[in-house]
Amino acid sequence: MTVHFTRSRAVLAAVGLLLAVGAPTAYATLDDGTSAVPARGEPYIETQLFFGTARPDGGPAVTDRQFMAFVDKEVTPDFPDGLTIQSGRGQWRDASGTIEKERSYELILLYPRGQAETGDRKIEEIRRAYEKAFGQEAVGRVDDEARVDF
Repeated sequence: MTVHFTRSRAVLAAVGLLLAVGAPTAYATLDDGTSAVPARGEPYIETQLFFGTARPDGGPAVTDRQFMAFVDKEVTPDFPDGLTIQSGRGQWRDASGTIEKERSYELILLYPRGQAETGDRKIEEIRRAYEKAFGQEAVGRVDDEARVDF
């Protein structure tokens, strides 16, 4: 078998070799710390709370009206500057080992890092209030640091 290199094949082979050798170097220099986007906004804490609506005792699911009344009474007074609510579908394994699939709500709260201790206490009160009011085993919580600008 005879291999004939044409000029275009030779150019393609050379380009391929250059890419194979140069690509790792190019990727390694992308994150050298000097090209970072400047930080915007102020340091905040972002807390996501996950509220299930199915009741472990088999009672009727928490309705939109009941959930919004809960938010108005238990959340808004402690976080009057704003919040976000998203509807969703979720699942989790309950205390008996059963996988529960249910309609759910995600509540997102943003508060200044300097208010983290007070915010934490208020959020724990909200979680306990929902568990008590609607017979829930738990309210999921995720905290993360964020930079926020309005």
